[in-house]
Amino acid sequence: MSESELPRAHGGASLCGILRATPDDFLVEEDLGFTPSGAGEHALVVVEKRGANTDWVARQLAAFAGVAPFAVSFAGLKDRHALTRQTFSLHLPGKADPDWAQLQNAEFRILDAQRHNRKLKRGALKGNRFRIVLREVGGDRAATEQRLIAIGAHGVPNYFGEQRFGRNGGNVAQARAMFAGRRVERSMRGLLLSAARSHLFNHVLAKRVAAGNWNQALSGDVWMLHGSHAIFGPEPISDNIQRRLHEGDIHPTAPLWGRGALRSTDDVALLEQAVMQRDPDLANGLETAGLEQERRSLCLRPRDLAFEWLPENALAVSFWLPAGAYATTLLREFCDYRTAQTFVADESAELE
Repeated sequence: MSESELPRAHGGASLCGILRATPDDFLVEEDLGFTPSGAGEHALVVVEKRGANTDWVARQLAAFAGVAPFAVSFAGLKDRHALTRQTFSLHLPGKADPDWAQLQNAEFRILDAQRHNRKLKRGALKGNRFRIVLREVGGDRAATEQRLIAIGAHGVPNYFGEQRFGRNGGNVAQARAMFAGRRVERSMRGLLLSAARSHLFNHVLAKRVAAGNWNQALSGDVWMLHGSHAIFGPEPISDNIQRRLHEGDIHPTAPLWGRGALRSTDDVALLEQAVMQRDPDLANGLETAGLEQERRSLCLRPRDLAFEWLPENALAVSFWLPAGAYATTLLREFCDYRTAQTFVADESAELE
């Protein structure tokens, strides 16, 4: 089963359409979850970029500020074929802020710049806000509206998105080759390890989606607190567990594979071990690479989900997702979309 064939939780798609017809149709805005302190050695610079690679923008900022590229950091890579608003941090000890208004570039512009007392580290964001426009849509509008309401209320399976797997899903095959002994560039190693881990997670989740229990309590489940990465369990399925699950306070999890003991037990452990036994080269490769067992929520609940029908057969959908979640994972639950031919995936990026 390829990533594109993973089962949906809410039934077949009610709509079809074109995604990323233009960069402006895919708006991503970072939510760091904090306000800059206003003082310190680091300048937090908010950039709006269109059709530009994150690393390239970081190098342009470094050159303009007169610092080395390693003095610039960001919370995460963002898709180049999109309109994105993200924050870069520049380490400027003992230096005055440059006149950002003088930085002119056709592919990005400075929206804001404030001082902060800490470097912005990779992954240091709360989430992302999206506004996505689907073009040339066709299908059942009433059913789509009901589907979107259900998604807002109950969430979707928290699959890793297609971007994690590279062009035509090739990162998993490359990971298998790497585990078999093929040498790869150091810059690619982390991406291939992530692809292998994500592939195994997706297939555990797919088993539970197909069985209809991806958002239900099973014997041996390990739980994650909503809005955090804190986990607990397994523990007996009680009325309290069922209540918290129904209220969205906790979610069942699946493994991000690595070495060490599997935390789940009973039915859940049997399911997870069966998936690993189907892909022993990936599971063993991740263990040998030294990754430790972690867990990820099976359920992704968007915030502030809203939609608007636009002229010329277009639909705009907006929502907020936590860091590490994928907008395309939500879209696939109601839409069979195809990507505009002008779009080329940035395989180096962990998008959305």
